[in-house]
Amino acid sequence: MKVLDLRCTHGHGFEGWFASNEAFDSQLASGLVECPVCGDTAIVKLLSAPRLNLSNAKAPKEEGRGDAAHAPSAPASPPTQVSASATSPEARWMRAVREVLAKTEDVGDRFADEARKMHYGETAERGIRGQATPEQTEALLDEGIPVMALPIPAALKETLQ
Repeated sequence: MKVLDLRCTHGHGFEGWFASNEAFDSQLASGLVECPVCGDTAIVKLLSAPRLNLSNAKAPKEEGRGDAAHAPSAPASPPTQVSASATSPEARWMRAVREVLAKTEDVGDRFADEARKMHYGETAERGIRGQATPEQTEALLDEGIPVMALPIPAALKETLQ
């Protein structure tokens, strides 16, 4: 398994797992590798350090004499901070999008109609998301109905298999 550091043309960094370098090259050429943030398929592979599985490695035994060999080791270093990638703008964006998806109802292309019904009190207010044309969005805004565009990466729209 190859774990590669990747980046799209918009500067979003992410990790990809592939069976081999050839599998990555093949999927990239077929347009199957895309940025999970923006959906861009123009992806480049970044240089990265090799990942080594050292879970079975044993620490070398210390040699010493007398009490020095049995002296307690130095105190453990404080826990490291959360990695930069976990707090990157891309990671925060993905968490926010996942939260919106979890807390809203997808009304699809009925978005403009459902938003109007809620605004005019014809149905109970709730969190909704869906698709609207630029004309529908402009009409909703003209009527005083607040709407916001939220681009959702294709990977989050599909169910995992």
